[in-house]
Amino acid sequence: MNATAPASSDRPAISVDSVSASIDGATLLDNVCLRVEGGEWISVIGPNGAGKSTLLRAIAGLLPVTGTIALSGTNVANLNGRARARLVAWVPQTPTLPTGLRVLDYVLLGRTPHLGLLATENAHDLEVAHAALAELDLEHFAERAIDSLSGGELQRTVIARALAQEAPILLLDEPTSALDLGHQQDVLDVLDQLRRTGDRTIVTTMHDLTLAGQYGDRIVMLADGAIAAAGSATDVLTEDNLRRHYGADVDVFERNGRLVVIPTDRRSPTPPPNSDQNRPSTPD
Repeated sequence: MNATAPASSDRPAISVDSVSASIDGATLLDNVCLRVEGGEWISVIGPNGAGKSTLLRAIAGLLPVTGTIALSGTNVANLNGRARARLVAWVPQTPTLPTGLRVLDYVLLGRTPHLGLLATENAHDLEVAHAALAELDLEHFAERAIDSLSGGELQRTVIARALAQEAPILLLDEPTSALDLGHQQDVLDVLDQLRRTGDRTIVTTMHDLTLAGQYGDRIVMLADGAIAAAGSATDVLTEDNLRRHYGADVDVFERNGRLVVIPTDRRSPTPPPNSDQNRPSTPD
């Protein structure tokens, strides 16, 4: 199945054409086709091992594939690392982080693609980095060592570095997995604002299906490396689709115009403590 949006330009932000990938004979992506227009937010969902992270890594140019991936009309295979970093910012689930580096200095690494050879950050670069920290409620951590942060603080710092990169395409692999509920909403709202201004195109993988449906313009469901369903939240987040591809029993309902996905309680009902079912049987 293709996941093609209605064409709004001849050069979409992301074009994935018949892309496959494999490692040691195992198929990770199987003939995936996807078109993402500038300013869109695509939520990629699917069970563990479906190929979600692999798809994002392929779009970022970090994985050898067959087929073609283009960013703003340019084949990603023809871009060197610096040129690619000016087009796409990649936020992995488990980034490699230096120890002892200040949070501000780490976020400033996002400015590297914009610096000349042997150049150092200028006032504008500092302004961009501080703005990214402020967007994610991290300004008060600027002088802290990055390895002193909690998991949620660290995850927001990695996203801040990606924002400081000012690439028009943001790829985020499970960007809210370590965040509490309030910071989940904060991060997703920041990304949504960036997308709505037309400055960013966003592709995220997400396990929280309710959030995936609330924030994504379209949802792409992967299963066994292939696109199993694609379209609006209403089209994709159906009880039948989730049962078939996740092996999950869920209730899907609408609230204030948004879909909510809740796992069904599979347990047998437990009788109240004083019910007849809990009373010992006595001979007649």
